[in-house]
Amino acid sequence: MLAAGARLGLTGLGLAGLSVTALAGCSAGGSGTAAGSGGAGSSGRATPTAPAAGTGTAGTASSAASSASPPPGPDLTHGPRDHPAVALTFHGAGDPAIVRDMLATVARAGAHLTVLAIGQWLAGDPGLAAMIRDGGHDLGNHTWSHQTLPRLSAAQIRTEVDRAAQELTRLTGSPGRWFRPSGTPSSTPAIRAAAVAAGYGACLGYDVDPLDYTDPGPDAVVSRFTAGVRPGSIVSLHLGHPGTLRAMPRLLAVLKSRGLAAVTVSELLKAGPTK
Repeated sequence: MLAAGARLGLTGLGLAGLSVTALAGCSAGGSGTAAGSGGAGSSGRATPTAPAAGTGTAGTASSAASSASPPPGPDLTHGPRDHPAVALTFHGAGDPAIVRDMLATVARAGAHLTVLAIGQWLAGDPGLAAMIRDGGHDLGNHTWSHQTLPRLSAAQIRTEVDRAAQELTRLTGSPGRWFRPSGTPSSTPAIRAAAVAAGYGACLGYDVDPLDYTDPGPDAVVSRFTAGVRPGSIVSLHLGHPGTLRAMPRLLAVLKSRGLAAVTVSELLKAGPTK
């Protein structure tokens, strides 16, 4: 299921044939209907972006990846529409106590998440990386310091991606599989080039955004989620927001009522179309 003309060079990720649409990342201004994120300095709740695919350290991820041309875009925003699963992706930053409560909530439901972490956030509390991974969740790259990437030079963008990948590698032995850009609703050629050079493939977007980073209250988060989610969706959510934590049991109940499993992005995107 590809948008017109949108099939990416995803073979290296094992994702050929999966679906993409035109949105990804977080919006710079924290507004919009389909893509958004809180600012990096809002109550310690910066919105992280996750890494896509890669092996080795950030600066030496893969000579092949470093020399490859970036995918032409747009960004990867949903999985197979005929697979009964949804990926809940979290921009990783915020109060570790809320993070622990969120992980405990999803563990009780047997759900799995994808956390796209800001490198500085992980560096400030290194135990968070192990906590996330030990729960069976994906851990990815949302840049080092959550800058508005389109405003940066190509070299600065590369530094943001690489520093976060290096921190993930230091903490976990891997830069993570997924990368999501910060401060923008979609990647640019410079962002995609930096992601590819760091060992990632297509940037990870989403097709459902309840705008939880605006703290609209649990009822609004649940209502927006319910209206937008469907099989194969990739949902943008944020750690560190109490309203999102309070909404989570109801979000999981919505998925269960529709026969949809909450899985990692890796699990969602390896699922082929059902027969």
